[in-house]
Amino acid sequence: MKQSAPEAPPPPRYISRLQLTAFRSYESAVFETDCAFIALTGPNGAGKTNLIEAISLVSPGRGLRGVPFDQLQRQGSSMPWAVAATIMTPAGPAAIGTGMVPGRPSRRVRINGANAPSVEEMSAYVRLLWLTPAMDGLFTGPAANRRRFLDRLVMTLIPDHARSVTGFEKAMRQRNRLLEENADPDWIGALEVQMAEFAAALHFARADSLAHLQRLAATGLSEAFPVPTLALEPLFSPPVASGDADLASSSALEAALLDHWAGQRGRDRAAGRTLTGPHRTDLLVTHAQKSMPARLCSTGEQKALLIGLVLAHARLVSNMTGITPILLLDEVAAHLDPGRRRALFAALGELNTQVWMTGTDPHLFEGLEDRAAHVRIRDGQLDPASCLCGTNR
Repeated sequence: MKQSAPEAPPPPRYISRLQLTAFRSYESAVFETDCAFIALTGPNGAGKTNLIEAISLVSPGRGLRGVPFDQLQRQGSSMPWAVAATIMTPAGPAAIGTGMVPGRPSRRVRINGANAPSVEEMSAYVRLLWLTPAMDGLFTGPAANRRRFLDRLVMTLIPDHARSVTGFEKAMRQRNRLLEENADPDWIGALEVQMAEFAAALHFARADSLAHLQRLAATGLSEAFPVPTLALEPLFSPPVASGDADLASSSALEAALLDHWAGQRGRDRAAGRTLTGPHRTDLLVTHAQKSMPARLCSTGEQKALLIGLVLAHARLVSNMTGITPILLLDEVAAHLDPGRRRALFAALGELNTQVWMTGTDPHLFEGLEDRAAHVRIRDGQLDPASCLCGTNR
C-alpha cells in the first residue's frame, strides 16, 4: 500500500516502508509512506497496536509489550514471524529486518542484507520511543515498572545500556543461586565483582541521563504539560557510612557495593534474593509547579507528565546523538482534552520526526489537519482507500 506525497517534506529520518509476515493478527502486510504523521484508526482489536508493536522491534529489547518473541507468531501460520523496515536517513535508505529463527529462543537481525553482530546495531539507523495505555499507571504502580521505563529511555540514548542491565541481572541470579546452595565464598565473591561492574555502569548511565533530561524538561513544552522534577532513589538505604555523595566514581561505587554485598550475604540468603542494588532503586517524579509527587496527581496530570517526559527525552536524544527518535503513541489522545491535544500535536510538529499514533475515533486527530496520513485498520488489514496523505486525501 503506497501513500501519496505529503504537502510538507518528510522528516530527515523516517520509516518509508514496513512489511509484516505472520506477525500477530497480520498474515502479510506492506505499508509505504513518506508522511511525518500516521494516524491508525479502527475498532478495538483491529490490529492497530500490533502494527506499532512490530515497528518497536526495529530496536533493541522485546518491544512495547515486552513479551517473549515466540508469542508474536500469528496463530495457525507455518511461516516464522518477520518485520522488515526501510529507514530513510540523511545518508540514504537502510534496510532493517528482524524475526524468529525456528528452534531458537532469540531473534535474528539483518541490516542491509547482512546479519548484524548484535541487536544494538539497529540504533545506528533509528531510535524509537513509545507510550502505551499500560504506562498510564506508571507513577502509581510498582517501582519495577518505573525502572523499566527509565532503562528504556536510557537505552534510546545509550544503546549499550541494555548490556549493563542484562549483565547485572544474569550475574545477580547466579549469585542468588550460589547463596542458596551455600557455595564457596570465593565463587560468590567473583560474581559480586561482575555485579559491581555492571551495577556501576547501569547506575551512572541512569543518573547522567536523568541529569541531562531534567535540564531539558525544565524548559517545558507548554502550559499544557507540567514540568517534572526527576530524581533517582539512592542505591543504599539507609545511606552508607561515607554518604552517597562520596560515591561519585565507578571505582568508589563498585568498592562500596562489594563491601556491602559481602557483609549482607547471610541476610540475602535468608531473603532468597539480593536486597540492595540498582534493581531496587526507584525513579522519583514530582509535579514541579505543585511540588507534588506524581503518584498523588490527578490522572490527567499524570498523563501530561508522562507525555512531557517522553517528548523531552526525544529532544534530548536528538540533541546528543543527532538522531531524533521515531515516536509510537498508542491511544495517546484518547484521554486528553482538546487543548492538550492541540498542544501535543504542536509539540510533535516541533520535533521534526515521524509519529505513529493509534485511536478508535478519527476525530481525535482532527488537530493534525493535512499533516497526517489517516489509515483505517480492520481485522489485521489496512484499508487501501484510506491511505492518502495531506491534501491529497
